[in-house]
Amino acid sequence: MTTFPTARNVRTTPEGLVWEPGERWVRGRKGEVTVVDSRHPVLVWEPDVPVPLYAFPRDEVRQELLRPAKNPPTGTHTGSRVFYDLEVQGELTENAAWTFPADDLAGHIAFEWFTRVGRGLDHWYEEEEEIFIHPRDPYKRVDALASSRHVTVEIDGMVVADTHRPVLLFETGLPTRYYIPREDVRLDLFEPTDHSTGCPYKGTAEYWSWRGDADVPPNVVWTYPEPLPAVGAVQRLVAFYNEAVDITVDGERLERPATVFSKTLPTPPTPPTPPTP
Repeated sequence: MTTFPTARNVRTTPEGLVWEPGERWVRGRKGEVTVVDSRHPVLVWEPDVPVPLYAFPRDEVRQELLRPAKNPPTGTHTGSRVFYDLEVQGELTENAAWTFPADDLAGHIAFEWFTRVGRGLDHWYEEEEEIFIHPRDPYKRVDALASSRHVTVEIDGMVVADTHRPVLLFETGLPTRYYIPREDVRLDLFEPTDHSTGCPYKGTAEYWSWRGDADVPPNVVWTYPEPLPAVGAVQRLVAFYNEAVDITVDGERLERPATVFSKTLPTPPTPPTPPTP
């Protein structure tokens, strides 16, 4: 009989790393070459980094493809000192892998994900499902729920969306996002851009920018044309950054939240204080 603990099986290193053993079969590829094939991955959370990454036992990594890094970024990744370049079919990728300085993880190698930092392995799989950007956090939940709330969105005092049939997306650590049918959005006031982002929980998003003169950050509106099955209810619906627009739900104006996206979304300038007479 197997007894499952009620608490997370996590360990913390003196360097501030948090890690725990994983049970998913994880594979990483560079092109068509499998570099990692692991049934004993380890999830690692670095200090002040909101998403996890994987590290793998050395014997589950194609170590013959790794070379000591020529230009190691020493000190990154929580003070790591050992980095590797990856050579696959004559193509060299600098600093694609590294080992953490923690004794607990000395026998493991971690890899960059190309879609996150522009170098490293470019295809990752958990079981038979391809995963993008970064590993999914097992302690993060994403739920998309159909609703009948009355949601309006305003930009510079103009109503740009008004619906009684939103889908509310609840994602751990982020404000509720309100996904609105396109028929209830003034998309004529926006223009599509070539910007796109990927999310391991939702899929690949496409964006629009505001056409008007208001001080609105670019790519303030997005949609998931083909979302992952877990959030299929938001397919082709439209969402706005709560951080940059005014959203009212059932008559209550929501405060603009401060999130990890706030730093990349410029806010309207504060009007100057009039001089004292």
